[in-house]
Amino acid sequence: MFKKIKIFLEMIKVEHTLFALPFAFMGAMLGSYVVFGHLPTWQQVVWILVAMVGARSAAMGLNRLIDRTFDGKNPRTMMRAIPAGLLRSGEVVIFIVISLVVFFWAVTELSPLALRLLPIAVFMLIFYSFTKRFTWLCHVVLGMTIALAPLGGWVAVTGTVTWTAIVFFVAITFWTAGFDVIYACDDEEFDRKEGLHSIPSRFGIPRALKIAQGFHVITAIGLISLFFIAHLGLWYAAGVVIACAILFYQHYIVKPKDLSRLQTAFFTMNGALSIIMFAFTLIDLAVKQWL
Repeated sequence: MFKKIKIFLEMIKVEHTLFALPFAFMGAMLGSYVVFGHLPTWQQVVWILVAMVGARSAAMGLNRLIDRTFDGKNPRTMMRAIPAGLLRSGEVVIFIVISLVVFFWAVTELSPLALRLLPIAVFMLIFYSFTKRFTWLCHVVLGMTIALAPLGGWVAVTGTVTWTAIVFFVAITFWTAGFDVIYACDDEEFDRKEGLHSIPSRFGIPRALKIAQGFHVITAIGLISLFFIAHLGLWYAAGVVIACAILFYQHYIVKPKDLSRLQTAFFTMNGALSIIMFAFTLIDLAVKQWL
């Protein structure tokens, strides 16, 4: 049983929760502060955590199930649980259903608007896994799906969607799209061979890396804009400076003819960025509330 649980955790890449979860909490904090002038309650934080676990588990399970044929052909992914025979498709379907039930349960404990918008979130969780079959904009669709986490955090505690929330949503959309383009460079040859669509397979790796840089410029502009429109302070500004430095370094270490540090750029750098932005925003808002 414990071995099976470990396989499921490996399938959903639970460690990659570092990408989206800090931004979900950050969206909740920003929304609660901007709309109500204080940080969210612990009860709200717990239900957002449960919702994130359910949503992300369902999304990864769906992705592994939908892409199982291509994963079995790709040398980089052929040892994933389903193509390697460690999990049966039926087991993964049950896991997905349970995860969606957990997601629904958590959302019902949050704002009514979050519950009304739930079908859109579920649609995106399913839809993004198919986009690589017909458009090289799949990276942006993935970015929009991941960015539902901070937007969802905002909606969960405020019951509203404001322009500030939309700016944050756009910033995280292009942050995710940018690092996903970088990550997709590793599969450029395989995607072209199998007729799959991605920015690297469509434009080549050198131009793809330039496009990823452009996406991250949009992210930087979005994070800087939040400083002004949400009336944030110096702690948040310091976090943005560090985040922009991480984005710059990420592009500095990945070269068109040298992808050896791609994993560092994908996981280490982006995991650090999300945690830093969350931590510095929390400090900023906590200082404002307590003073």
